[in-house]
Amino acid sequence: MSDGKDTLDSAARDLNSAAIHLLRGLRAVDRESGLTAARLSALSVLVFGGPCTLGRLARAEDVSSPTMTRIVDGLVGLGLAVREPHPGSAREVLVRATPDGTDLMTRAADRRVAAIAAALRALPTPERRAVVAASPALRALSSAVSESAGTARSAGP
Repeated sequence: MSDGKDTLDSAARDLNSAAIHLLRGLRAVDRESGLTAARLSALSVLVFGGPCTLGRLARAEDVSSPTMTRIVDGLVGLGLAVREPHPGSAREVLVRATPDGTDLMTRAADRRVAAIAAALRALPTPERRAVVAASPALRALSSAVSESAGTARSAGP
């Protein structure tokens, strides 16, 4: 296979389309959590990335601090996150997931994994094997895209 510009551009278009359609397909699965997409995403950062400040959480989610404050207020109100004093700064607070938040997020992630695994099982064997073989490279690609875009994405499933 050639790594020429046209080939890479075509692959990039295919990957972009696939990523969009995969995420759209998972929306119904995510709705089962009972949270908005923004709350579920922020909770994911807290569960899989650990406690963090509001500012770091806002940067990870690429939203303004006031928007993140509202998202965290909602998570706190639902008992899924708590604010705690920052051990190194009296001016900052840490936000962390509660056990209920961790349980909800773990179940939501498990539903996503189950939906993707079911779709993989439904693929013809050659396509399934190709996707499985490509998954480490796709993770590396997502990291490279995040780094080149300057995003500060936190750990996630």
